[in-house]
Amino acid sequence: MALTKQSTMLSYTEALGKILATTTTLAEEELALERLLNRYLSRAIQVQFDLPRFDNSAVDGFGVLLDDVSNASEANPARLHLKETIHAGSQGDATIKRGEAIKILTGARVPPSVEAVVMQEFCSVENGRLIVGTHAQPGENIRRQGGEFRQGDEVLPAGMRINPAVLGLIASFGQTRFFARRQPKIAIVVTGDELVKPGKPLLQGQIYESNSYALSAAVRSLGLPECIVMHTRDDRAATANVFKEALEEADIVISAGGVSVGEHDFVKVALEEDLGVQTVFWRIAIKPGKPVYFGYIDRQSRKLVFGLPGNPVSALVTFNLFVKPAIKKMQGAAIVVEDTWRAHAQNEIKKKPGRMDFVRGRLSCSETAELSVLPTRGQDSHMLSGLARANCLIHFEAEDDLISAGEIVNIQPLDWLT
Repeated sequence: MALTKQSTMLSYTEALGKILATTTTLAEEELALERLLNRYLSRAIQVQFDLPRFDNSAVDGFGVLLDDVSNASEANPARLHLKETIHAGSQGDATIKRGEAIKILTGARVPPSVEAVVMQEFCSVENGRLIVGTHAQPGENIRRQGGEFRQGDEVLPAGMRINPAVLGLIASFGQTRFFARRQPKIAIVVTGDELVKPGKPLLQGQIYESNSYALSAAVRSLGLPECIVMHTRDDRAATANVFKEALEEADIVISAGGVSVGEHDFVKVALEEDLGVQTVFWRIAIKPGKPVYFGYIDRQSRKLVFGLPGNPVSALVTFNLFVKPAIKKMQGAAIVVEDTWRAHAQNEIKKKPGRMDFVRGRLSCSETAELSVLPTRGQDSHMLSGLARANCLIHFEAEDDLISAGEIVNIQPLDWLT
């Protein structure tokens, strides 16, 4: 594998490290249960009481004493006197003694005298007598008090995303409100005189604008509310005015286009010279997405600015690599960057050494549980079709020029929903 001279541009890991070091987690707020979905816990959840709170039945069945059914079978059933029925939510505390049984429905409290609950499928009732056609084990079909958690146990740590199961768990503790991190407000700024909104006719030299739709969808997929979308002409004053408005409204401003070195690329100069944004870095040794800009401005709380390339693939890939981890840190996520996986390359891949390439790929799993990955068709930075079909990014390291067929490579799953 060929080597290249050390680049003056930041590496992927260096750039990501600077972004995360600059990003601050937002304050917590107390919210009603209905508003907690997709937030991140700002406090660990501790149990205020035992779970289950009391011994209860896991099935519809009959509470018995073990000695009464120790020799019971289909051929030699036990015959017991059937007493009352205990329903879920019942406040009663019935007891049984030798030769007696009690009907207990799923979730109902199991009295201390009951030693096992026999499923109703193994029983029948004849003239008020319970016929039990099987023996039972101690505690069979009884959910014991504290079997899941004891009072004071930590159930879930801070930093966990609140999914439907987490939300249900909070509700099961009787809480109507809980603490979570505030959601960051996001603004998207799209630049380019050649861009036309879908649905309108195109003139010669114009193209339909897709970045605002793709990036706002990527933001919403992370569980955030609708973001602000703004457009600006390729003009320095107009660019500065739009960014000024965006910074007043949002915690993170994401732009697409106008960040390279072209004659009409005004994003960097407008941010630095007109708005006082502190530049952290500009340009990363990656492909796609070399001309990525990152900076911040302190206005009470630190606000972040990401200048992403205008090519649609570059914009979405760099959003996934850099913007998403920053959003997740602001949200208070415990894990902001997922671990990479290992897979076999299905075919040979080549590139020039010097920049780390994030190759769009399709990950698959064989019947023997072996992961393999194949690059999608359409790897140029303007070809969204290759990214649309991809479910992962193949890490093609900067110093390498060849990935051989069958070689094990690092891959980063593409999951727009987490």
